[in-house]
Amino acid sequence: MLGFCRGRRKFLLASLTLLFVPAITWIYLFTGNFDNGKTVSLSPLDAQPHSPRYLASSQRESLEVRVREVEEENRLLRKQLSLVQSRVPSHRHGNRSKTYSMEEGTGDSESLRAGIVAGNSSECGQTPAVEKCETIHVAIVCAGYNASRDVVTLVKSVLFHRRNPLHFHLIADTIAKQILATLFQTWMVPAVHVDFYDADELKSEVSWIPNKHYSGIYGLMKLVLTKTLPGSLERVIVLDTDITFATDIAELWAVFHKFKGQQVLGLVENQSDWYLGNLWKNHRPWPALGRGYNTGVILLLLDKLRKMKWEQMWRLTAERELMSMLSTSLADQDIFNAVIKQNPFLVHQLPCFWNVQLSDHTRSEQCYRDVSDLKIIHWNSPKKLRVKNKHVEFFRNLYLTFLEYDGNLLRRELFGCPSEADVNSENLQKQLSELDEDDLCYEFRRERFTVHRTHLYFLHYEYKPAGDDTDVTLVAQLSMDRLQMLEAICKHWEGPISLALYLSDAEAQQFLRYAQGSEVLLNRRNVGYHIVYKEGQFYPVNLLRNVAMKHVSTPYMFLSDIDFLPMYGLYESLRKTVVQLDMKNTKKALIIPAFETLRYRLSFPKSKAELLSMLDMGTLFTFRYHVWTKGHGPTNFAKWRTATTPYRVEWEADFEPYVVVRRDCPEYDRRFVGFGWNKVAHIMELDAQEYEFTVLPNAYMIHMPHAPSFDITKFRSNKQYRVCLKTLKEEFQQDMSRRYGFTALKYLTAENNS
Repeated sequence: MLGFCRGRRKFLLASLTLLFVPAITWIYLFTGNFDNGKTVSLSPLDAQPHSPRYLASSQRESLEVRVREVEEENRLLRKQLSLVQSRVPSHRHGNRSKTYSMEEGTGDSESLRAGIVAGNSSECGQTPAVEKCETIHVAIVCAGYNASRDVVTLVKSVLFHRRNPLHFHLIADTIAKQILATLFQTWMVPAVHVDFYDADELKSEVSWIPNKHYSGIYGLMKLVLTKTLPGSLERVIVLDTDITFATDIAELWAVFHKFKGQQVLGLVENQSDWYLGNLWKNHRPWPALGRGYNTGVILLLLDKLRKMKWEQMWRLTAERELMSMLSTSLADQDIFNAVIKQNPFLVHQLPCFWNVQLSDHTRSEQCYRDVSDLKIIHWNSPKKLRVKNKHVEFFRNLYLTFLEYDGNLLRRELFGCPSEADVNSENLQKQLSELDEDDLCYEFRRERFTVHRTHLYFLHYEYKPAGDDTDVTLVAQLSMDRLQMLEAICKHWEGPISLALYLSDAEAQQFLRYAQGSEVLLNRRNVGYHIVYKEGQFYPVNLLRNVAMKHVSTPYMFLSDIDFLPMYGLYESLRKTVVQLDMKNTKKALIIPAFETLRYRLSFPKSKAELLSMLDMGTLFTFRYHVWTKGHGPTNFAKWRTATTPYRVEWEADFEPYVVVRRDCPEYDRRFVGFGWNKVAHIMELDAQEYEFTVLPNAYMIHMPHAPSFDITKFRSNKQYRVCLKTLKEEFQQDMSRRYGFTALKYLTAENNS
């Protein structure tokens, strides 16, 4: 003990000497440059041998010699200081941990740092700055629909603060890859590169490890990143999907410069007592140093880990521990901690503000003075936003800010950091540059080329293909003001549904809450909800239809609108009809006759006989008979009243029925936005491709009343809107003539005669 105190005294004496001797010396030198309060001139005229200033100059020379001597003494003192520090013993106190350091923001435990004190001691100098255009690499394991949503919020928080190019390495299953590949492709964020790695191919690497954690097998895949990521990649930040950034990720990337010796893992101490084993009776966690480490945020030095044979290291440790533990409780975190227990020199401990863990039994409140000090928030409880914490409202609001933040605003360029050439971006810029900005219809034409950020399968989706290849998917699009129709449609149509929703980021979260609170929607797993995020001033109705059509997985599609309710039993009826009419081998468009009611409360007809009775009583009408007869007139409702077998009708100008077609039918033309000609153009294209229009005698759908849309109001009130629509219609007809030649002449003739 006496030796320890002497060592401390030497340490303090050396520190004081280092601080005060240079300071006093330089003050003395500085005051020597003044004479009677005036600045001393250093010109040659003052350097006379017997002048007072000459004497002062000689004094300075002698002082300069003394300074050099003091600097040499300081060098020797620093050497002695390092020797004293290395002899200071570190004391163990079992498994008890000291409280989180307020000065450093760390959760150091004296018991577990004995082997790595020197390597993990905080440095006095500032963290080296990351180069301006240095690419920061981030790895994330993501699987499934819910995790894909979480990744978007994480990425938003990173993009919001970032000033550097980013390269995301996403270890994803088939579902997450489809969702996130489309999202990033349509997001088009400059200076962001994304690579995908097949998580399903990695399952065999970790499937032998029994895991009780809710993340399942994917929760173990961070263990194999050294094998999965490119061999040329030297370092990477690894993040869980339930992370929210409150600062620039470059600050975390800069911490790699602090790694010393054999340190290859940057981790924050676990902020609960889980690994202390005292949470409940007979609680037996995996081995760890003190509180252990949390693996929600990891800095990996991949090149060094590979040289250390990390793969062999963690496998041997896991095999040994599983003989007694039987399974992991916290997935990869248990194995990381078991390895660190045996090899503490591997860790560079990060300050706790780099991973503030809002888990059950968390002690994270002890690691920060103020919430403004925090860098990363980790929602690592299964309860997520419902977790209990003194500052949970602040954390929740921060999370919700990014959850509802307009992702389009994150498409900003990084000044001074040229982005890699992107073919899609270049093509888009070329197309836009060819447009005439002085054209009165410029905004209409521009919308055709607008790339809307798209999040496929926003909610969980399950579909099991029918074995007889007769399945039909209902296709529709909607915005927030038609959300109330979803439950009714699900009750009328039991088959698969593909919906494109045009929403803002905030509206998408409102929809999520609505869907999760609806028993009807929760019980329907065969509905694909695809979010197309708002951008521009028009409703991109045909883009939405194309998105919904593109993600149909059945052989046939029923192209409907969200404000129509199909008759009860139509789904099963159509599955039989497609076989009877040999839809598989013929190009047919099956017409579902459309009706409407002006009543918000309607006793829906359960049969054709009931519907005819309601028609006769004036409760129902043929669709738009009083404002747009041409739209559905060719259906021939008079014939339909008595028809018992399907009958064929011919195309006529402005015909726009709702049809059932094969999945390989042409897309809708994107030039038509908002109100007008969006369905008419599609039916014209079907006719040009020689589809037969066949009316089904025992099928029907009914339009439910609603307030006029914003786009139809603009069409009625804005003359320029109508002029531009007419111009686009004429250009479409010209395009049809070029594509289909002589066949398309009838469309021009019919238009002139109408």
